[in-house]
Amino acid sequence: MEYGFKRNFTCLGRWRRGWCASAKKSILSNHALNPLVPTLFLLVLVIYGLGDKLRNFVLGIFVPQYHYPYAVALSLAQVLISILFLNLLHVLGLVPLKPYSRSLGERVLVPSICSSTHAVLSMWAKAGSSYAGLFPLMLPLLPMVTMGFSFSQKLSSSPSMEISVLMSILGGTSFVITASQGLPSVELLEYMYAPLDLILHSLSLTWLAKVSEAERHHSPDAQASIFDIYYTQLVNQSWVLGLLWLLHPHSPWQVLTHSSWQSLLFHGYLHAILLLGMALNFLVGMSALCVSPLAAALLHSARQVVQPFLQLM
Repeated sequence: MEYGFKRNFTCLGRWRRGWCASAKKSILSNHALNPLVPTLFLLVLVIYGLGDKLRNFVLGIFVPQYHYPYAVALSLAQVLISILFLNLLHVLGLVPLKPYSRSLGERVLVPSICSSTHAVLSMWAKAGSSYAGLFPLMLPLLPMVTMGFSFSQKLSSSPSMEISVLMSILGGTSFVITASQGLPSVELLEYMYAPLDLILHSLSLTWLAKVSEAERHHSPDAQASIFDIYYTQLVNQSWVLGLLWLLHPHSPWQVLTHSSWQSLLFHGYLHAILLLGMALNFLVGMSALCVSPLAAALLHSARQVVQPFLQLM
């Protein structure tokens, strides 16, 4: 009986590890479901856009009201909540997770560092007034830069030439329209941080997809699932952000003592920011691992790409 339970559990784990790839193949091969793919993708885009807009709105209230511009601390807390949530799903038997692997951790070290830096820079921009400047202006270029990294890494999920040209035209036109409308006062640091944030985000999405493609060539028993890869990246990020927090001028003691822990409204705003950020990052990460880096980049930047065209109508 014990052997049968272990065998069933192993088969269940293998089935879940290949769920993403098999679901993707079955949807694409089923002609009846093909018309629903654009609708589903549009639905995900709308949900992500609304969630991102809500998170930015709450963050815009939370930071000035409670004087809480601690980007590193917020980024670390968001990663820790993501790790806790994945472990909870694993305990409930909903998500298969292997123990942290050092070899896999080394392979996702580069995207972990890039994602950590991107998280801090993005949070810094949203926590201040900088998110009305160069950061949203650069977002329409994210798909273009991601496609460039995808071609340089020779990913099998690289887009066709027609799609590449189309996305380049859309992103470039959106960038030009937004830039021609003028920008508010731009801080000097934005000229360095905004392009760096764009490059690091693109590189992290591409490298994550590269690791996922490499894992698919392994045997089923030695293969890491998409959840294992994402979880390992989160663990690496927690170490990187934790070290950065210790070295940052905003020390842990300063962040903890300047927080309004006695206010229920403070907890409500804080949890809304962290939970929304966790969900949005999960959608982007799963898009890069399951579909392609370009799909993840489009998901993250679609609102900024389309918005200038809607304003012209």
